[in-house]
Amino acid sequence: MSSSNFNSSRLFGHLMAYGASEAATKLSRLGVVIVVARSLDLAEVGLAAAALAMGDLLKSLTENGVTQRIVVAPDHELDAVCHRAHRLNWLWCAGLFAVQAALAAGLWLGFGKPLLAVMVLLLGAEYLFMPGGLVQCGLALRQGKLSRTAAIAGTQSVSANVLAMLLAVLWPTPLALVVPRLLTAPIWLVMMRRLAPWRRRASAPLAPTATFLRYGGPVLGTEVIRTMRLHADKLLVGALLGPEALGAYFMAFNAGLSLASSFSTALAAVLFPHLCASQDRGEALGQGVRLSLGLITPVVILQSLFAPWYVPLLLGPQHAALAEPVAILCLVAIPTMIWTATAGWMRATGSTLHELRGTLILTLALMVSTLICAPYGLGRLAWGYLATATFTMFVLSLPAMKHAFPRIFKTEPTACL
Repeated sequence: MSSSNFNSSRLFGHLMAYGASEAATKLSRLGVVIVVARSLDLAEVGLAAAALAMGDLLKSLTENGVTQRIVVAPDHELDAVCHRAHRLNWLWCAGLFAVQAALAAGLWLGFGKPLLAVMVLLLGAEYLFMPGGLVQCGLALRQGKLSRTAAIAGTQSVSANVLAMLLAVLWPTPLALVVPRLLTAPIWLVMMRRLAPWRRRASAPLAPTATFLRYGGPVLGTEVIRTMRLHADKLLVGALLGPEALGAYFMAFNAGLSLASSFSTALAAVLFPHLCASQDRGEALGQGVRLSLGLITPVVILQSLFAPWYVPLLLGPQHAALAEPVAILCLVAIPTMIWTATAGWMRATGSTLHELRGTLILTLALMVSTLICAPYGLGRLAWGYLATATFTMFVLSLPAMKHAFPRIFKTEPTACL
């Protein structure tokens, strides 16, 4: 078997493992949406969606490039990099918990929102479990244990979603969507520590913090803006149209974009170490794009076509009107694959500032689209999202696609952007 075929087969295997993990997560999350649609009213769903959006915006700050720095570190620097990463992870996560606790206090004391404050605080407590396993996670990715890291992430997410369904039935309150995240955090910690055992040594050298800042600063900015892209529109809809409209929007976007987000998450997790390990990154990028589009395109087309049938069946007849936005949003998965591959290539080649710039442009474009289309209903909002995402992602991905497919674009591969 040629090296190219071997790499392609290996990429396919890892992508299938992460794809299966993400599919299980999204199917279980769909179960949560189904149960919630029958247990809570739209205002309660909107309140939980606001808490989750705020929590995820802050959680994006944990994606600070420290784990990726472990993956790309030279062998002779690995020990020092791991020990510095361990310290940075504890300082960073403790600070994030303090920030989220302060935000919860402000919501309770300043705005009179005790339930929302409690949900935000519970989501923040998850940070206290993360530092003990983040170095091990980076080492596992470096060692190529992607299938097993996928299984760990999937186990935690599915456990949280199943628990959320049970709680929503037995205890129909917005807290049912939040508490499981905290209760299942130890699952990830224990399993990750067993996957790639590592212990801190007091006498170990420490890599310079500046190397983490140079690499991780743009990565952190990218992840924050990417999370804003995924959640800021929900906050805008809630502010413009109220909690009931936000509840409907939350369910429509979870049902429609769940496949796109699951496959993009899988592709991002798998493609980055694949690109780092490849001698010809242009060829590796082309493999990732062809493979991901070949897998996702027929699935999302079928998902879109059958939305008028399965949406009222799953969410209930009272939510049949959500079929149109769900059918439209399914198609966002196709351009998302191309942009996700492009972002991974930029990160692997060290062009993190270019990834940050592209993510910012995409986020601003989608927020403007939301502001313009929100007053005209969920259908127009979905069409605006699809059109804006498709155009912007394709334009931003052109330099990388020229690098991956020089024969198609009839150009010689050039440096990133």
